[in-house]
Amino acid sequence: MENKKITSRDVDFAKWYTDVVMAASLASYTSVKGCIAIEPNGYAIWEKMVSILDQKFKELGHTNVQMPLLIPENLLRKEGELVEGFAPEVAWVTEGGSNKLEERHCIRPTSETMFSDYFQKHVKSYKDLPLLYNQWCNVLRWEKETRPFLRSREFLWQEGHTVRATSDEAEKEVYDMMDVYKWFHHEILAIPSITGKKTEKEKFAGAEYTLTNEALMYNGVSLQAGTSHYFGQKFSRAYDIKFQNKENKEEYAYQTSWGTTTRMIGGLIMVHGDDKGLVLPPRIAPRQVVIIPIGKTDKVMELASKFNKELNDNNIVSYIDKSEKTPGFKFAEAEVNGIPLRLEVGERDLEKDNITFTRRDTSEKIIENVNINIVEVTRLLLDKIQNNLYEKALKRREELTFEAHNLDEMKEILENHPGFIKADWCGSEECEVKIKELKGCKSRCITEDKLIDGKCVCCGNDAKHNVIWGLQY
Repeated sequence: MENKKITSRDVDFAKWYTDVVMAASLASYTSVKGCIAIEPNGYAIWEKMVSILDQKFKELGHTNVQMPLLIPENLLRKEGELVEGFAPEVAWVTEGGSNKLEERHCIRPTSETMFSDYFQKHVKSYKDLPLLYNQWCNVLRWEKETRPFLRSREFLWQEGHTVRATSDEAEKEVYDMMDVYKWFHHEILAIPSITGKKTEKEKFAGAEYTLTNEALMYNGVSLQAGTSHYFGQKFSRAYDIKFQNKENKEEYAYQTSWGTTTRMIGGLIMVHGDDKGLVLPPRIAPRQVVIIPIGKTDKVMELASKFNKELNDNNIVSYIDKSEKTPGFKFAEAEVNGIPLRLEVGERDLEKDNITFTRRDTSEKIIENVNINIVEVTRLLLDKIQNNLYEKALKRREELTFEAHNLDEMKEILENHPGFIKADWCGSEECEVKIKELKGCKSRCITEDKLIDGKCVCCGNDAKHNVIWGLQY
């Protein structure tokens, strides 16, 4: 294997992104147009995401289930807004074996339909509630323009679907799950994100309202990184999900859904990566420490093995690079793969009773005595790396957050230094559509911030909301 050249992110960000995906062996293109093969390095990150989020979901009372991949057309059409919203992206199955199907089936773009069909059959009384389900699966959306992890036709995700007896309980669920996504991005991925409500135009098809988790990439383009939807009784009315309440009266149930996807891997790359390759925060890195023996003396190998065992015994995931490659190649490979911390155990250093740590985030070398408490020192360095990556990302986001008072200012920002644009909005879809004419700029979320000057950035009339706008992936 040769070291793969990576384009500078400040020269060509799109090419840089693809170069990192390929150089770090996260994914590769396939013969299926618009679909990627997620390689072991990429899938290991997804597995870590799944394990952390799954535990969090279960702590909040959710249970994993599995619904069918195929959805009969008649079921899909029961909720009109959902059909209209997803129609351009739906892939249809019309034949089974050599027989034409009596009714075509779509490959799930999302599973509200099948969950609602299930709930209709199983929810009869308030005693059956709540039902708090989550599904880890793949979905298919026939995207026109695709990019690995960010927007592929088939992708992996989780989708939570819940039924509650009251609107208060359901709305609390919506906000609680958005808090989980925000926590995960801030504490695990080291990505500072902003949460808020989507506008009516940008909300999920069929929802009463949608909450969103928005992250800003290094190049000033935003990434929607998790959404949580309040359906109220819209789906339960469409699919006839009724139950006997405590007053013994029949009532429609209240539903929510929430989800996030493998696009979070794309977010990790674009927030933290650099011209050497991937940079992974320690809390999401499948491998946190690489130990590189330099020289093959018994002392070097024994010490490397001792450190490796102590770290793994204390829940720090480390491994020894025992390959036949040169030390320089091993260093470069660890860098491109984003391993947070490198530990070099070399013959020359050991003559002075020293070992050397190198941080991936700063390239700083730290020389320590061979008799240190390896677990304590390593854990401290990993915490420093995690915190530094978050602070760097936060600083970058703040540098790329702007205010605009009119369309000319918005246009200037979008053309010269895109980022999050805070601007007041009157609430009309007409103005939202007009703003989109500026390089495809969209509302990201409605904030709870005070109005800037109280006038709509587009029409100049009285504003109702402060909104974050921006370009998106």
